[in-house]
Amino acid sequence: MTTLSTNSAERKPLIKSRALRRFLSHKLALIGTIMVLTLTFACFVGPYLLPYDELYIDLMSRFAPPGTNGHLFGTDPLGRDIAARLFHAGQISMAVGFAVMIIATCIGSVIGVISGYYGGAVSAVLMRVVDAFLSFPSVFLLLALAAFIQPGPVMIALIISATSWMEVARIVEAEVKSLRNQDFVQAAHMLGLSNRWIMFRELLPNAIGPIIVAATLTVARAILLEAYISFLGYGIQPPLPSWGNMLNGAQQYLATAPWLAIVPGVAITIAVAGFNFIGDGLRDAFDSRSDLG
Repeated sequence: MTTLSTNSAERKPLIKSRALRRFLSHKLALIGTIMVLTLTFACFVGPYLLPYDELYIDLMSRFAPPGTNGHLFGTDPLGRDIAARLFHAGQISMAVGFAVMIIATCIGSVIGVISGYYGGAVSAVLMRVVDAFLSFPSVFLLLALAAFIQPGPVMIALIISATSWMEVARIVEAEVKSLRNQDFVQAAHMLGLSNRWIMFRELLPNAIGPIIVAATLTVARAILLEAYISFLGYGIQPPLPSWGNMLNGAQQYLATAPWLAIVPGVAITIAVAGFNFIGDGLRDAFDSRSDLG
């Protein structure tokens, strides 16, 4: 057991270094990382650099164009600073995205590893539950849940998580099925290790690559869904800013004040594209076939 653990410990730094090198050589992944880091810095540091907060109203500066009187991105119909609202909304969207990532990944990983490890009737039942959730269009299920629940960042994160764990479960289940007959699993059985130990200390760590990729893509999906339901009026409610409800409020002013829609639209695009680029880079970095040849 000591020899097996030592060999495993020696391989992990090597695998990590190879994955890191592949990630750093992936141009889109680096671009995505820069996009996400820049947006995150702007959202969490930007508000402290602005002369206005997200709730300050200046009726004399209604519909001010970008760059007017210290308003970096202009003002909205109430004279509120768009930059301040955009950055505060970004904090909410990022928080919702990462909360959904944690919740959905945990639920999906547990269900996936149990289903993949035991197989048979256990797998059939769990995967039929996954199929049942997947059979409902996620957007309609999301809107139905949001209509009956008091909207807020915490509840929005929970209901998006309720529609986002199934893909993770399928990925983990497939990965565990491919690993459960490997030599290290057979050795663990021979050593008398418990099923729980094998699932969560042997199999799950070896499936971490696909899980990280799925988790990263889940953040992008959660940010997009939060913006979508807030745009439709079922998500974050004013005066609390959200990229989605900022777009909702900009609809009638597209011709006269297009920056009201352009600014939050660009922020959503940067966030979603950035996380997707990172996910693509991580997928390639963890792909062992990249070492062949």
